[in-house]
Amino acid sequence: MTAYTQLQTRLQSEPHTWLITGVAGFIGSNLLETLLKLNQRVVGLDNFATGHQRNLDEVQSLVTPTQWTNFSFINGDIRNLSDCQKSCECVDYVLHQAALGSVPRSVADPIATNATNISGFLNMLVAARDAAVKRFVYAASSSTYGDHPALPKVEDNIGKPLSPYAVTKYVNELYADVFGKTYGLQSIGLRYFNVFGPRQDPEGAYAAVIPKWISSMIKNEPIYINGDGETSRDFCFVNNAVQANLLAATTPNLDAVNQVYNVAVGDRTTLNELFALIRDNLAVHGISADIKPVYRDFRAGDVRHSLADIGRAANFLGYSPTQCLNQGLSLGIPAHIRLHH
Repeated sequence: MTAYTQLQTRLQSEPHTWLITGVAGFIGSNLLETLLKLNQRVVGLDNFATGHQRNLDEVQSLVTPTQWTNFSFINGDIRNLSDCQKSCECVDYVLHQAALGSVPRSVADPIATNATNISGFLNMLVAARDAAVKRFVYAASSSTYGDHPALPKVEDNIGKPLSPYAVTKYVNELYADVFGKTYGLQSIGLRYFNVFGPRQDPEGAYAAVIPKWISSMIKNEPIYINGDGETSRDFCFVNNAVQANLLAATTPNLDAVNQVYNVAVGDRTTLNELFALIRDNLAVHGISADIKPVYRDFRAGDVRHSLADIGRAANFLGYSPTQCLNQGLSLGIPAHIRLHH
């Protein structure tokens, strides 16, 4: 029995109160769905800057009415300290997902990214400290590795950030570390690597590559690849990220606390390979995308290759990914198809 299976069994008979910031977002709503199905009490905070009411509505349709009554929603903003304080009241665990994601968005508007990802993060740390929560788990990012060339990426070896977004995510780690040393706040940072899955937004200028390409293939629109298509990523299905959050929040191993961990699969896929995988998975559902990608310039701030070493998360948290890229696509693509019909 894996550490995660044991934890799920335990939680079903041990309700705790969890705060999810960014609860209407892609990862936040997947965390909400999992926790409610485990009969946990959940407080959600979101300002719908990038999240959607439809994500919350879908979660409601997937849980029982009794489970849904365990959820209370606060329409608020992490840039407002009083919203953070209100949401942290009587909470055991904080899963802080709220952020302005996207490297290109941060290049276009570094001030907005800084306000949410640094000032908002600091508000959440202060609120969590003052509410004496048991643990503060936060979304860190693989962008923190910056220009460090070594593969696979190991937590202690980082380079210089390549985008304003990467700067904000590194500052989160520094702040969390200082709050641990100065105030004794227990925190764990999870460096996500290209998380994808159901409820990930395919629309907008800053949509992630997988939902965007799935949507474009369904609509028979052009697919654009930045660069030569040999850029590679460690794509991580959202269920793996959910697992890492729950393990990090509840681990009794104090040596595991006040550290950062890679959350990924430990496998690398090029954009050209990804294109073929998505096309093949859609064909299984009767959607034939007889198109070739359009290659264009490399994108500013992008890292060329990304591959995680997940040994630390395995050793300290018992993290063991349950889906690889292709399994994640086969699970996630039907949800994207439903979105378009």
